[in-house]
Amino acid sequence: MIKAVVFDLDGTLLNRDASVKLFIENQYQRLNKCLNHIPKDKYITRFIELDNRGYVWKDKVYQQLVDGFDITGLTREDLLEDYISQFKHSCVPFSNLIHTLEKLKNNNILLGMITNGKGQFQMDNIKALGIEKYFNTILISEWEGIKKPESQIFQTALNKLNVLPSESIFVGDHPENDIKAAQHVGMIGVWKRDYQWDDVQAEFVVEDLEQIPLILDELSQYN
Repeated sequence: MIKAVVFDLDGTLLNRDASVKLFIENQYQRLNKCLNHIPKDKYITRFIELDNRGYVWKDKVYQQLVDGFDITGLTREDLLEDYISQFKHSCVPFSNLIHTLEKLKNNNILLGMITNGKGQFQMDNIKALGIEKYFNTILISEWEGIKKPESQIFQTALNKLNVLPSESIFVGDHPENDIKAAQHVGMIGVWKRDYQWDDVQAEFVVEDLEQIPLILDELSQYN
């Protein structure tokens, strides 16, 4: 019997691609006095390219933007501080996020979250989505001192939820950090489809978060 669902954040609950695009458009407008010599589309496109879907930390991204676009009046540190303080105002959820979490909680399912990233930054984004209250435990790699795909961070979440791996599913978008890592500790892997990858070896594949309760219904028939 499935007792817990553990989620990834970026690319699973938070539509990071849409959030980044909204943020960088807002940043360009907010700091336009120092950026208006750069065509808006070029600034946005280059940021998204350098960001590499979040796998490059922003100090490096902004250093390359400052150097490449000859930005004056703003330092790398200024731009990074703007990112850290303002990104939370651009968080875009995936469809049916709140509805799905409420349905799971109403069915007495324990909820956990494991996300890689900076502690306060990720927590600010979680709060911006309005979902913190639904979770029994939230683990952020910087605060835990360990990150996905290491097995220990999954085990810590399971221990905090007091469930066995076989009693839980993990929902994420990354084939290695999320699906394979969760399966390695004995959890059921549910892949939130992402255009960047295909042929991901997960027990289930979903296009929309609202499919998660249906998976639990299906699994309950085998118990």
